[in-house]
Amino acid sequence: MTMTMSKVGAYDIRRWSGGSGAPLLYLHGFEQHPGNAPYLQKLASKHSVIAPEHPGYGESTGIEDLQHILDVALHYRQLVEDWGQGPVDVIGHSLGGMFAAEFAAVSPHLVRKLVLVSPYGLWLDAEPAPDPFVLPADAMASAKWHDPSSAGAETSAFTDNDKLELAVFRVKNLGSATKFMWPIPDRGLGRRLRYIKAPTLVVRGEADGLVPASYTEAFAAGIGGAKTKSIAAAGHLPMVEQEAAFLKVVEDFLA
Repeated sequence: MTMTMSKVGAYDIRRWSGGSGAPLLYLHGFEQHPGNAPYLQKLASKHSVIAPEHPGYGESTGIEDLQHILDVALHYRQLVEDWGQGPVDVIGHSLGGMFAAEFAAVSPHLVRKLVLVSPYGLWLDAEPAPDPFVLPADAMASAKWHDPSSAGAETSAFTDNDKLELAVFRVKNLGSATKFMWPIPDRGLGRRLRYIKAPTLVVRGEADGLVPASYTEAFAAGIGGAKTKSIAAAGHLPMVEQEAAFLKVVEDFLA
């Protein structure tokens, strides 16, 4: 996977791309872009992958202009239209799952198949999801991972070893995430799920303590014909804790 900077509309967007085959757009989670992650490299062995950094994350610009979730969906429509390979398969993880679902609802003609992995975007009063921005480190590790000792196992787009720069990088990313996830991660997506026409798979790590299982079922109920799949011994990042199982589930569905 190769990292480049490119223009999407007026924004400078950092992205990782590589591989050949059917086009695949990967949208990352709320904490950070995974950089040249092993699972992205493996996806690129069968697909032509683009994994952009969300506006406002890392070195990507544009968060100031994105006032509504519709602005994000249109941003990704612009990216896919510029790519010129549509319709594309889309995988969205966590916050990226919210963005992927909104994009699929607004631009159904550009999405061939949709995979939502531990997606945010809904709110169920009967089972409120925890606020990831206020959880203490130990509680966050327990909620995020099947095995809390895996904390920190994910890769990052940030490669500098300077702890101060790393802290600034994290604050910037989480600040961008709060625009769409705080005080609750719901911007009305539930009303728009019915407009998603792409065959959809909703994937969840069985031990995910950030997005309860009931949310997976709510996504599936709102998207006609959607399927669900749980991955054992995995939390909010099944692609990290159970990479092989995650890739099999995804590849079987995309095939």
